[in-house]
Amino acid sequence: MAEQQAFAEVTDIMAGYFDGLYHADTKRLAQIFHPDARYVNMIEGDYMNKSLGEYFDMIDKRTPPASRGEVRDDRIFSIEFGGTRMAFVRASMSMMEREYLDFLTLGRDQHGWRIMTKVFTYVAKHEEA
Repeated sequence: MAEQQAFAEVTDIMAGYFDGLYHADTKRLAQIFHPDARYVNMIEGDYMNKSLGEYFDMIDKRTPPASRGEVRDDRIFSIEFGGTRMAFVRASMSMMEREYLDFLTLGRDQHGWRIMTKVFTYVAKHEEA
């Protein structure tokens, strides 16, 4: 697989990731997360390590940022490949009064690129200065 094509495919996955979170759309997110994916929050006092089903339950219970008219601000800082079947993405997204920093690992199999792990932290918007 050409590196340019892999980069475009991972960028498409990230667009779906940001859209799915902004709209709290687990049907959309299910297309881009691997069924065995893990969700890990590294905030002290708020540590979580959840299965994809547990993570999607949380998303299904939240009010979508889009429905509240929140300004959308998401960025991809870097995409790094480890061969043809592994990628690492460093990205951020602002929503729900927080600035999130995500480290995402992706794997490529017969179903294409999918997110395998989401390890993240966040800062409350009022804490930034």
